[in-house]
Amino acid sequence: MISVMIDSDRSVLLFSYGTLQQSDVQLATFGRTLDGQRDAIVGFALDTITITDPHVIATSGSDRHPILRPATGVIVEGSCFSITPAELLAADDYEVDDYERIEVPLRSGPQAWVYVFAGGALSS
Repeated sequence: MISVMIDSDRSVLLFSYGTLQQSDVQLATFGRTLDGQRDAIVGFALDTITITDPHVIATSGSDRHPILRPATGVIVEGSCFSITPAELLAADDYEVDDYERIEVPLRSGPQAWVYVFAGGALSS
């Protein structure tokens, strides 16, 4: 997955609405479980995609994953995690090429990274 690099040693915020909220996925991806806070983002709707990467399927336990697509006025609930830049790159490695990482405002105010559909139209 190609993603935006972070040039800081500070922690960053990652918003998850899907499998990165699972403790088994967190352990496999980050080597630890994350302590998150409930939050939401506005302007995206949930859809699903079929994952074909065997490692991601084995890690998450499913070949069907949620994905975000732009949608006016829709709210998506999830969890916000404070992670290191190295952990953000590990999340990039976990996510398949259907996702891209962008920065969005959380409903609570701060900006956070989130993975959204990388392009084109998704079926609802």
